[in-house]
Amino acid sequence: MSTPDNSLSRPRGALDRYFKLGEHNTDVKTEIIAGITTFLTMAYIIFVNPSILSEAGMDYGAVFVATCLAAAIGCLVMGLWANYPVALAPGMGLNAFFTYGVVLGMGHTWQVALGGVFLSGVTFFLLSIFRIREWIINAIPMTLRLGIAAGIGLFLGMIALKNAGIVVDNPATLVSVGDLSQPAPLYALGGFFLITALAHLRVTGAVMIGILGVTILAMLLGHNEFAGVVSMPPSIAPTILQLDISGALDVGMISVVFAFLFVDLFDTSGTLVGVAHRGGLLDKDGKLPRLGRALMADSTATMAGAALGTSTTTSYVESTAGIAAGGRTGLTAVVVAVLFLCGLFFSPLAGSIPPYATAGALLYVAALMTGSLAHVDWDDATEAAPVMIAALAMPLTFSIAEGIALGFVSYVAIKALSGRFRDLNSAVVILGILFAFKLIFID
Repeated sequence: MSTPDNSLSRPRGALDRYFKLGEHNTDVKTEIIAGITTFLTMAYIIFVNPSILSEAGMDYGAVFVATCLAAAIGCLVMGLWANYPVALAPGMGLNAFFTYGVVLGMGHTWQVALGGVFLSGVTFFLLSIFRIREWIINAIPMTLRLGIAAGIGLFLGMIALKNAGIVVDNPATLVSVGDLSQPAPLYALGGFFLITALAHLRVTGAVMIGILGVTILAMLLGHNEFAGVVSMPPSIAPTILQLDISGALDVGMISVVFAFLFVDLFDTSGTLVGVAHRGGLLDKDGKLPRLGRALMADSTATMAGAALGTSTTTSYVESTAGIAAGGRTGLTAVVVAVLFLCGLFFSPLAGSIPPYATAGALLYVAALMTGSLAHVDWDDATEAAPVMIAALAMPLTFSIAEGIALGFVSYVAIKALSGRFRDLNSAVVILGILFAFKLIFID
């Protein structure tokens, strides 16, 4: 009887020592449940990311594999090295910017866009190594961060409405409402309503349930075809190591690389602090231990993802679901990584998901991101106006990079003309001038 007990206790003891489970008042069972919970809340990216990037001309199956692998790599590095219960995957917003802004909007090839993602990851990694990240984070006003987050939300919302046929182009008014009697808009709106209701009721995996629910309903009504559930993973050959780094070094890509870097840096930093605060992982001074490792895990995943064939990989705020389930260590992230690897075998199911099924999910994520507008000081015009400019510019120019640029330029110009020089610092002024130069003189 003693031999089985010893053989079982050794793995548990090893995991306890490595992840410091005892110090964080958790155990293996709790961490596994937390990992499953986190995965269910973010597994929608397996369906949504290939759908978005394939519109840039990338192979759907290869992007599906790259999405799963990039997420698994990011989660493993975060869990095994930084020891945080934070999961990573290709980020929403930046994948849409990749396709609709950089490739379809600016006319770059997806290979060049991947090169831009890789360069942003390298820059992020260097900033983390040389500890410049704190200076950058502290230098950018919270107002601009809120405006950019809201702008990305509105950008996603516009894409969701466009893909669903709810909003269509109109030569007289630029945009107008589509034919809402068609199946696609009805399915998209139904999915959005269902996801929002389930999320309000705190149902785990609400987004994924909504996507699959719409897909199954469309199949039953004859509006969608069933391609299967399980198979061997597709080939990743069409996208792996296809990034064009030399093309990404073109002067016209500077703002794109900066947009990838900027959004990833602040999204990751905010997510890490928020998740750590929720899980009681901050130290006595309110700081996040091993922040450098966590940020390097994120940047490493971005570089790996670009090499594999996907847009920027970032930390997911959905990790708070795992925290709420008791996850406190990197073992939670490792469990998520294993589940993403298992997801590789569900490519037929991913291929069965129609665009209107993911449109509802995009619209829901857009609603969450736009919520940052609630924290803006609307009584101060010098704060509110730049937020409005940045937020509206992103969907209307179909570019996160242009929205960021116009946000910085308007912030510096309005503050300076208002005599509010104390609100400006050298970093913001320099970036504002550079963005103004780019907008005026560089196409």
